[in-house]
Amino acid sequence: MSAFANADIDAVIEQLTHEEAVSLIAGVGFWHTAAIPRLGVPQIKVSDGPNGVRGERFFMGTPAKSVPCATALAATWNPALIHDVGARILAVEARLRSASAILGPTVNIQRSPLGGRSFESFAEDPHLSGTICAAYIKGVQSQGIACTIKHFVCNDQENDRMGYNVIVTPRALREVYLMPFMIAQRDAQPWAYMTAYNRINGVHGSEHKELITGILRGEWGHDGMVMSDWFGTYSIDEAVKAGLDLEMPGERKLRTQNNIERVVTAHKLAPSDIKARAREVLKFVQKCAKGAGDILDGDGSERSHDTPEEIALLRHVAASSIVLLRNKGGVLPLDKSKLKKVALIGPNMKERIINGGGSSSLRSTYVVSPYEGIVNALGNDVEVIYAEGARSFKSLPSLDFELTTPSGERGWRLSWHNHSARDPMTPIPEAVREMDVDETYASLSDAKTDGLTERWSIRFRGFLVPRPVDCEFEFGLTVAGRGKLYVDGQLVIDNWTRQRRGTSFFNRGTEEERGRVQLKKGIKHEVVVEFMNVKGPADGDEDEIVMTDGAAVRLGGAVVVDEEREMEIAEQAARDADVAIVVVGLNSDWETEGEDRTTLALPARTDELVRRVLAANARTVVINQSGSAVEMPWADDVSALLQTWYLGNSAGDAMADVLFGKVNPSARLSLTFPRRLQDTPSYNQFGSYGGTVMYGEDLFVGYKHYIDRVLPAHFPFGFGLSYTDFAYADLAISSSTIKSNSAADVQVQVSVKVSNTGSRTGSEVVQIYVAPPLHPLGEPQPSRSLRAFTRIEDLAPGTSQMATLTLDKYAFSAWEPQRNAWIIRKGTYGVFVAKDAEEIVLRADVTIGSDIFWNGL
Repeated sequence: MSAFANADIDAVIEQLTHEEAVSLIAGVGFWHTAAIPRLGVPQIKVSDGPNGVRGERFFMGTPAKSVPCATALAATWNPALIHDVGARILAVEARLRSASAILGPTVNIQRSPLGGRSFESFAEDPHLSGTICAAYIKGVQSQGIACTIKHFVCNDQENDRMGYNVIVTPRALREVYLMPFMIAQRDAQPWAYMTAYNRINGVHGSEHKELITGILRGEWGHDGMVMSDWFGTYSIDEAVKAGLDLEMPGERKLRTQNNIERVVTAHKLAPSDIKARAREVLKFVQKCAKGAGDILDGDGSERSHDTPEEIALLRHVAASSIVLLRNKGGVLPLDKSKLKKVALIGPNMKERIINGGGSSSLRSTYVVSPYEGIVNALGNDVEVIYAEGARSFKSLPSLDFELTTPSGERGWRLSWHNHSARDPMTPIPEAVREMDVDETYASLSDAKTDGLTERWSIRFRGFLVPRPVDCEFEFGLTVAGRGKLYVDGQLVIDNWTRQRRGTSFFNRGTEEERGRVQLKKGIKHEVVVEFMNVKGPADGDEDEIVMTDGAAVRLGGAVVVDEEREMEIAEQAARDADVAIVVVGLNSDWETEGEDRTTLALPARTDELVRRVLAANARTVVINQSGSAVEMPWADDVSALLQTWYLGNSAGDAMADVLFGKVNPSARLSLTFPRRLQDTPSYNQFGSYGGTVMYGEDLFVGYKHYIDRVLPAHFPFGFGLSYTDFAYADLAISSSTIKSNSAADVQVQVSVKVSNTGSRTGSEVVQIYVAPPLHPLGEPQPSRSLRAFTRIEDLAPGTSQMATLTLDKYAFSAWEPQRNAWIIRKGTYGVFVAKDAEEIVLRADVTIGSDIFWNGL
């Protein structure tokens, strides 16, 4: 245990100089807090999550485990399993990265499936979100690693995220958007909170005193740290007074010694205000020292390690999150003994898609693609036919496995070069540093070496793995800076002279520029990218700006194909096979931090591919990979359909486990899948218009909108099939009338018998929705809301088990703005046992005798 674990915080505060206090309330570099060696205060390292622990580097980082994305974790509806993932995977990974805190989980609401970061948030429902989030946090923190729950609050879209102003009613703010944070605070007490970039009713999250000091610390009793999102601090005195303890990161920060001195001299802040914030940082550091002092006493190195037990758990949780949406005629599970030939088709079939894009991305220790997982499960006795059929990438695929270094290893060679003051546009030939890397997505702030001039260049050089036939090849070059691509000495792409600004690299980069070359069979063609850390001129932006940080390069490429011919090959493969398995979906280009989607449609000709394969073989199984909802216009026609999210390292193995019946699916949708974008609650209200985002759907988020608008979803929230069947009976409640005036006495036990009426052992999710009485003033409110759920595990055929659930004050409460309190209104509440948000199977009533008000947790 670190020595600071037993430090007297009051004594440390008393000894802190003003300068030391100032240093504590802002980060150091990108990932660390400040140390005060004289007082024994150690430095804390944090790392991005939430679907893994990446470590310090985006580029060529330490390989890490990737757990399924948040929507997948929530789809398990299994808090105990998520607690296990937190304790046995995420906390262990944090230690391997020498990180004391994970920047996660994300518990913002799935207001719209268009949100670029939707895959990072658990669900569209606050009860499910908060419950799964709390299990995640309790698991991680049980091992002494801090969680930083984020983003507090209403950070539900990406475009214009630094400035947009959310206009939200008090009831919606409390009942929908704050509720998952409230549940997590009640059940898990996260050690830290991260504020949102955006404004909430006119005030930025990092400056929102009502939220940070009033609600979080005052009402909920949070006794931990509050930090900003990266570069999400926009003021000095307002943020300090609001209760923002730590500004992150330590680069381009506002809380410098000079800036703080200015506001203190102007009496906008007092030294005691600075020490109050420093105290919270010190308390956080001490929690980390007590929880995992071995990290603080270690050497700070990052390591990778996969045990068989961890790999098995990753595979188990991935399979547990796969939702069976359709199974016409019991096509699934597939019986391998009856298969002679299987067609594996689709743009995602061979791709290694494990997570969405942005700060949650990481370099994985291993990846099992759908193709690899299915082929491994089939074995050698079944013939496999592969056809891509259609392409769905947004940017050309990375060349991570397509290039070799001059010495023949996988990857390419990088050489850094300085520029002289006399000729600032020309690199000095002698390299400052050379290294070989195996990634063609290079975030160069991570890799930048010492001794560079303000302007610097990198030369990337490698050789394409020889093609088996002559072909045309298309390259794509995206830069934050400027770059040129040469193949065999010939200029193929000029993303240097004139550029098109884009949204790549967190909105710092260009659009992808493409160029084609003819490749010869068996030839190792030389590929060279010349890059400089200076933006080139673009229409409306003629200034050439030196990028002191954020410089980046991405090189992609693929063989040019005849799209129609590829479709025909896929059709023929399907005709020749006993069953066709088609893997479609999105990837980290389509769903990413920093950019929202504009459509729910699958990319390019994906839908056409599914229809044509289905016409060729009625036994077609479709697997969709996406972190959020997509439109599936063909879904009612396919034999079987699986929603597999982003499943992390073991994606392909988990898919195979469900396809072939090793795992009986028991997951349920964590968000509604609409038939079309126009049906979504926030349609025409999603996006920033003049800097304003209107949460006009108010309380009617997700399934509540579909139910109350009598608008059937394609697949409703909470929906999921199994390879067996379940029946419900004997609903009973502990009390049909509550006469107490105390919210603490509002406790109703709900029990129901669940029977497995099918032929396989399976698990069932029991969902309880509560319908409120009519509002006395006729105010609109949802017809019903999820208030409890539980799982019946491994129920054998022909057997039954009682499920018992508790409804407490949260289940019957609404926010009353006039009283600034929660209210349990008198009246009769409907208690529904349901298989999903739309399918109610049993009902009972509970009557509350009088209005009950309460505050806090």
